[in-house]
Formats: sequence, structure tokens, C-alpha cells
Amino acid sequence: MSGDLVVAEEYMTQAGRWYGTRSLNKMNFITRLSVLCLRKSKMQQRHQSSRRPAVPLGSRILTDPSKVFEHNMWDHMQWSQEEEENAKEKAAENSLVKVQWEDQDKYEREASKYWNEFYKTHKNNFFKDRNWLFLEFPEILPEKRREELKTEERSSEHTKINSTNSFSHKNEMFEEGEKYWKKNYGGGSTSVQGYVYNKNQAKSLTDNPQGKNRGEELGRLESFPGSDATYRILEVGCGAGNSVFPILKVLCNTPGTFLYCCDFASGAVELVKSHSSYNSAWCSAFVHDVCDDALPYPFPDEILDVILLVFVLSTIHPDRMQGVVNRLAKLLKPGGMLLFRDYGRYDTAQLRFKKGRCLSENFYVRGDGTRVYFFTKDEVWNMFNLAGLTEVQNLVDRRLQVNRKKKVKMQRVWIQSKFQKPLLLSLNNPEETTERHPYR
Repeated sequence: MSGDLVVAEEYMTQAGRWYGTRSLNKMNFITRLSVLCLRKSKMQQRHQSSRRPAVPLGSRILTDPSKVFEHNMWDHMQWSQEEEENAKEKAAENSLVKVQWEDQDKYEREASKYWNEFYKTHKNNFFKDRNWLFLEFPEILPEKRREELKTEERSSEHTKINSTNSFSHKNEMFEEGEKYWKKNYGGGSTSVQGYVYNKNQAKSLTDNPQGKNRGEELGRLESFPGSDATYRILEVGCGAGNSVFPILKVLCNTPGTFLYCCDFASGAVELVKSHSSYNSAWCSAFVHDVCDDALPYPFPDEILDVILLVFVLSTIHPDRMQGVVNRLAKLLKPGGMLLFRDYGRYDTAQLRFKKGRCLSENFYVRGDGTRVYFFTKDEVWNMFNLAGLTEVQNLVDRRLQVNRKKKVKMQRVWIQSKFQKPLLLSLNNPEETTERHPYR
């Protein structure tokens, strides 16, 4: 062990005794200090992340390979060149034999059937509730509710610290979200017809006849579920509600919010609606095929503050993904956010496929007939950029997942991204766009 590492551990021990149940931000400072010392040491980069992203995707760093089985998951892993090459070889090998064209067509035509059978078999027992959503995506919540939750976290941090998992440091997550909104809208933001603007933008909108006409047009819209809400969220591909109910648990105490959720498997939507926590007063679940451009949504375009797209786009044929993203972008308000998380290239799940399960490059079919695609960060950026959205965050999340009982190690790769719809064009000068503040 290097001298720097010893000093870091001694400092952390003393600091931990001193700060105890003090601010979680100080705990984060200690963690960052230890990582800094590790970077200064000459340890191989294979066992630690070269840098931490702006929004941490967990903070458990593997610094001693002999302790790999002490936890179920290690964050910010880096692959050696040899590991990268081995992964590419495995993917190339399992892609040599493609699924017959007739069967590929069947999997496309009957996609909803396979997912309905999946939910009929597993019901709501297959996936765990995504309680980590607010840690990685604090933007799901309205600003006021984020502040309230941040206060709650501070008041109970002594119990939270003892039960943290790889998605730790919740208080820091909400502060990162707060910084994002301040960068975009500043302290002097206001709302006009449910849209968020800074003061100058709001004045331009209300003073301009075009802006008034737009407001009148919005006011004439027919009533629809959530029409009275001021903050609206859509989850695409809600499944059995593993994101829906953690969100509703928070939103049910947040006036003016409404959650839409859809899935093209009717069985999944029925599971959501039959759940004891489902309430149509603040949630509307509906069957919808996002690949069908002609199929209307039960609400107008440009009313959503947030769209959640988590492990959904990968189930869609690559040729149809861009059309789906384009349509979803139209649903967002100017300034609205699309939050994305899905499988990354060379994830263990991809490398485990046998020959004959590959549909096309990096696109596979499972034994139950459901399909999955494995993305690169650049592919994700290109799709959302072509849809007119601006990058806020676009990260490769590499983790080491271990089965401590079987002593098995699995390299997991996910892509996590946040893209924003640009604010409206200036009404006084249509060729000028409002200022954008990337959240990096």
C-alpha cells in the first residue's frame, strides 16, 4: 500500500470520528479526498476510476482486488485493453449466426405478445422497485419538492448513512439537481402557462401578442387527464410499475404534479392499475405503442416537464428508434428533460448470448422472445441530438457486479443520459435562441 493511501485512510478514520453525524457533504469531501490520494498513487488504473463524473453513479471504488467479494457492486470500473478486446471478440463471435429472417419478422410483429407473456408469467415479481431514481435523476421532481426531500435527507442522515448502497450520497444528488436548475433558470425564474422562464423571457412572452395568442390557445384545449397539473411526467415503458410507484410515493404529497405512464403490453398496464397505490387523481396509466406515430397520446404536445426512458429503447428495433425519440421530443415543454438509462455495449448480458440469438449488429432476442439492443454513448447522443435535444449528461456507467456466494464477477455496462429540449425562440428576434446552460 502506498504512503498516500495510508495517509488517506488515517485521515478518513480521524475525520469520521470528528464529523460523526454531521453534514453528509463533509462525508463526501472525505470520500473525494481519498479518491484524490488514490489517483496520486501509482496503483494500476484497472482498480479505480480515472475521474468521477459530475453526477456520481455510485461511490464504491475498488482499490484492493483482494476485497472484491466484500460487496455486491463496485462503481466506476475501468477495463484494461485486454478486457476490452476480449469483450469485442465475444460479441463478434456470438453475432456470427443470425436469426432467420422469417423469425426476425415474427419477433417484430408479435413484440407486444412476448412482453404480455412475460408479465403474465412474472407479474410484478421480476424487477425490483427503482428506488435509486431520485438519486441519479433528481430532475424528476419539481424544484420545491427536491428542496423538501433534501431537508428530509439531512434530518435523517444518521440512519441513511448506515444503510447506504452503491447509490449513496443522496444529499449530494439533490444538490447537483439544484445546481442544474439554477444554471438554467437562475433565482429569478417564473412560470407562464406552465412553462418556466427567466424574468426577461417571461416579460417578452406576455408582452408579445404572439405569446398571448399561445396562452389563449393553451387555455382552449379540451380537458384531459392531468390538465390541471403544473408539473407533468411521462414514463415510457412502465412495465409493472417499478418506477411508477416509487415516484408516486413522493408525488402524492406534491400538489400540482401528475404522472403519465404507458406500455404497449396491456398486461403490464393492468398490473399498474390494479396496484393498491395506483390513484387516477395523480396518475394515468394507458396502453400505447410508441413506434406507432399515428397513435395519439391522451394529452397535447409540449406539456411534459420530464420523460423517463429507462431500459425501454433497447427493446425497440434499431431502425425505429429515431422515430420514437423524435416523437417523444415533441411532447416535452421547452426546457423539459428526457432522462435515459439503458444497456451499454459489451455489457455482460450481451456477451452471454449464444450463437443464433443475434438479430442484427448488437441486437439480440432472448429465449422468451423479448429483444434487447446494446448502445454506445455516441449512438445515444446522435439520436437525441437529431431529435433537437441538447446534451446535459451522457455517461458510460461501468460497474463490477459480483455474486459473493458463487464467487462470480460480471462486468456491467449501462448508458445514463439527460437531454433537454431547448427553450423557445425569442419572440422579438426569432433567429435568436435563449441561452442554454449545459449541465456537465
